[in-house]
Amino acid sequence: MTVTSRAVTTAVLAAAVAAAAYAGTLALVGVAVVLVAGVAAGGPRLVRSPAPGGATVVVALAGLGAVGVAWRTQGEPVLRHLPLVVAMALMLAFLAEMLRRDGRPRLVESVSGTVTGTVVAVAAAGWVAVGRSEPGTALVVAAAAALALAAAVSAIPAGRVAALAAVVAAGGAGAAAGSVLPALDVVVGLVAGVVAGAVVAAVRLLLVRLPELSERRAGLAAAVVPVAVAGVLVFAVGRALA
Repeated sequence: MTVTSRAVTTAVLAAAVAAAAYAGTLALVGVAVVLVAGVAAGGPRLVRSPAPGGATVVVALAGLGAVGVAWRTQGEPVLRHLPLVVAMALMLAFLAEMLRRDGRPRLVESVSGTVTGTVVAVAAAGWVAVGRSEPGTALVVAAAAALALAAAVSAIPAGRVAALAAVVAAGGAGAAAGSVLPALDVVVGLVAGVVAGAVVAAVRLLLVRLPELSERRAGLAAAVVPVAVAGVLVFAVGRALA
């Protein structure tokens, strides 16, 4: 996938998150599942995992488990059982390595790649948690708008300048959303926007030179990563400031 294709995909996914917030918690769960599927399908190829099959299974199970926990946990904090999901995923990652029958080459790389994918997939559950909190819908919409704008700006071939511009634009979009949406404060919108923009910019700079991005599934995973990671970070912003 090209830089433009990945930017468009990220923007579309961010728009889907915003739309799902208005549709309700169940819709947010559906979008989070889509994010998990994207990370699980292409993440192992993106990090050149020597055992992509096992890594895909572990990442998918961890992400789906996290989304389920965020959806069904009653009372606050919504994500209090998330550490247990991550711990079980780490055990599955080591179990997957023990089940390999290829001589286990690049063992450390395989484990670290699986763990990285697991963390990203689990982070997608943050969107469900944000949607269930106050001011849930408004915060999701502000952060998703910032993500979409940051993705569009980051596609400009200007390296670090584009990354900085993405953060500034995302912060402005979040602040604008905070001034329009009655349930959201301008400061909270600004911080959420800056965080979303920083995630997009960081992922862009981190992955831009990887040759694996030319592969469709790896490129899709790269487009999904900033949206998934932003979920838990936006939840943290909401908990700290809203």
